[in-house]
Amino acid sequence: MSAQLTEPAVGMLPDAPRLRFIDGVNPVTRLAAVMVLTTPLLLTVDWLSAAVALGIQLVLFALAGVTPRLLVARTWPILIAAPIAGVSMLLYGRPEGTEYWSFWLASITDGSIELAVAVTVRVLAIGLPAALLFLRVDPTDLADGLAQIAHLPARFVLGALAATRLVGLFVEDWRAMALSRRARGIGDHGAVRRVATMAFALLVLAIRRGSKLATAMEARGFGSDIPRTWARQSRVGASDAVLLVIAAVIAATSIAIAVWAGTFHPVWA
Repeated sequence: MSAQLTEPAVGMLPDAPRLRFIDGVNPVTRLAAVMVLTTPLLLTVDWLSAAVALGIQLVLFALAGVTPRLLVARTWPILIAAPIAGVSMLLYGRPEGTEYWSFWLASITDGSIELAVAVTVRVLAIGLPAALLFLRVDPTDLADGLAQIAHLPARFVLGALAATRLVGLFVEDWRAMALSRRARGIGDHGAVRRVATMAFALLVLAIRRGSKLATAMEARGFGSDIPRTWARQSRVGASDAVLLVIAAVIAATSIAIAVWAGTFHPVWA
């Protein structure tokens, strides 16, 4: 048996354009492609390898139908986190070369500037593909793939799937609590106290709902150790192999260009 839940997937954008190639790739393959692409980029801190990988990614995203508006809407946390990480490296990175400004522990030098640029571009090169490859992933499809292809324990996978489905309910619960407090005249003052009490109430509600769901799933056999069957078969095909090859080529090309240009700088050095 399988957990066949039909609610809209959390985080899916109904108005997003159809990404023809990505839509045909198994979610587990997308996860593997992200690992293949990003792992080599974590082994070096030079700016050139990250810039090459990011440039290739942006071209491929454009060819796949990702518009600038969709890119910003889907990855805005990464677009904010990247410059913040760069600023921290700019002020507190390795002092090297000419010093342009300093104050107590903070200093801006040639080395810190280069490190800030490298970190900023690297965060984008690692974060953007992870966000966009999972743009339209249904949690049920991902769970099917993790259990059938990656062979993760079905009990763990189905429990995580059920928990994911409850995330959207928490948003509705928070909104309902806010409206009910306002209707009783206690929701327009004491913002800190209001948030604290609502957060505690949501925690209690989440624990109760989780306990009931766990009991219901156990009663229906989701906790059994007997090998289960699946309502939907998760398969991989040619498009999955193509995506993995593309990820490997991007990673290898970016590292090779950095080595050729002499900018390759492994993290352990």
